[in-house]
Amino acid sequence: MTIALDPGNTTSTISPLLHGQFIEFLGECIDEGLWVGPDSAIPNQNGIRTDALEALKRLAPPLLRWPGGCYADTYHWRDGVGPQDQRRTTYNENFGTYELDRHGFGTDEYLRLCEQVGAQPWVNVNMLSGSVSEMRDWMEYCNRAEPTDLARSRAANGHAEPYGVRYWGLGNEPWAGGGTMTPSTYMDLYRLFASSMPSFTHSNDEPGMMYPIACGPDGNKPVERVEWTREFFRELASFRQPPISAYDLHFYNWNIDHEEDSSTQFDQAGWRRVVEGCLELEDIIDEQWGLIRAGLSAMPRPEVPQDPRLESVDLVIGEWGNWHRDAFEVRPALRQEVTMRDAVTTALTLDILQRNCDKISMACNAQTINVLNSLILTDGDATILTPNYDVFMMYQGHRGAQAIETPRQDQQTGVYAFASVKNRKLLVDLTNADMDAAVDQTLTLPVDVRVEDMRTLVGEDPHQFNSKQNPDLLRARRNAFDAPIGREVTAHLEPASVNTLTLSLA
Repeated sequence: MTIALDPGNTTSTISPLLHGQFIEFLGECIDEGLWVGPDSAIPNQNGIRTDALEALKRLAPPLLRWPGGCYADTYHWRDGVGPQDQRRTTYNENFGTYELDRHGFGTDEYLRLCEQVGAQPWVNVNMLSGSVSEMRDWMEYCNRAEPTDLARSRAANGHAEPYGVRYWGLGNEPWAGGGTMTPSTYMDLYRLFASSMPSFTHSNDEPGMMYPIACGPDGNKPVERVEWTREFFRELASFRQPPISAYDLHFYNWNIDHEEDSSTQFDQAGWRRVVEGCLELEDIIDEQWGLIRAGLSAMPRPEVPQDPRLESVDLVIGEWGNWHRDAFEVRPALRQEVTMRDAVTTALTLDILQRNCDKISMACNAQTINVLNSLILTDGDATILTPNYDVFMMYQGHRGAQAIETPRQDQQTGVYAFASVKNRKLLVDLTNADMDAAVDQTLTLPVDVRVEDMRTLVGEDPHQFNSKQNPDLLRARRNAFDAPIGREVTAHLEPASVNTLTLSLA
């Protein structure tokens, strides 16, 4: 009933970008969620809901992906720049949204939001209904320092300095709504778009700032995802390679096959099914990482030394989270409540990402507001922080820390664990994924430690969720923890709870 931790046995640095978020024009994620417009009676700052903005500032997401998702492949960026009263009105059919789209929240609003909350932007390009020239112009508008027409247009819209957008996704889910393509047809398009990206450099010796992200497979299709990645890298190896920095895997923890199970109503079997479902991601990461390594090993060696050989492609996860059956049936689209079942799987997923920080460089929770695995829900003028928000806040200390080699689970207690160390402090995650039973979990270390803090996120009932009527029903609390300095720490963990311990090396 113990977990052994050695702060000297570290693996890799946990990139803060693993704690990324995703906002899309889907349901009320952006419109009416994040964006209410400057004329709204709801308190706002230049059109962005004040309470949501302040919550995001506290969260400080290191990465924010936009405008989709599926929406990206129908989005034309010029619809969303310039004076608000001169922007086009279009219709949004994205994933059951079915609403007018007045494009109040566009490129400048998004990139200013990133600046306000401290996030790196990840912009997804329209590869399905857009064009190479449209992509180039968008990049020019965002990044060109020289006074070109598009740079002057950006300045006229209130931002004289370049935004410096580095991360660009080329298309989205081309195996489905992004074009129902094959790896071969997608690669043909990818070569055109990636090869056309401006470098924003000033000499041939200066490395380009751009980080092109290719679409990876549907992580929920065990056979297809393997063949997609194999064929993608076979096509990539043909003749010369286009610029490519990363490969984007998507994985959802589907909970859609059981009519009696909803986001708030579930039994023991439903609890276990969803908890176990999120753990599949770790096997998928190992599988895809191995396929990428194999694909890179087959890259051709250039005939002349001036041509570089492709030797590295990062694995990233652009979308992850729980997806419950009732999200398909609601209006606005894909809204679901967030219980402790979701908080537990969010914690376990973050632990997977952090444990595999040598393989995964970026990841985005889907989605931040009002859609699926939300951190924030809105209800009229109310802004509700879900227990998922607390999990991300509890885990902030892992950003930039060194991952400690940690057993994923104590086989006796069933407790899931992860730990990291930074500045002589250990942050230890302990998740009790048992729906009913509390447990005492012991940690042993080879050095003396002092317990500085313990935080617990738990509810009286795992079916509870935060609402407009009771917005703080599920909130992380600080636990009194009186323990002597030593090499053993025992923590009491409530059932269905997420816990973090902060230990300092004595």
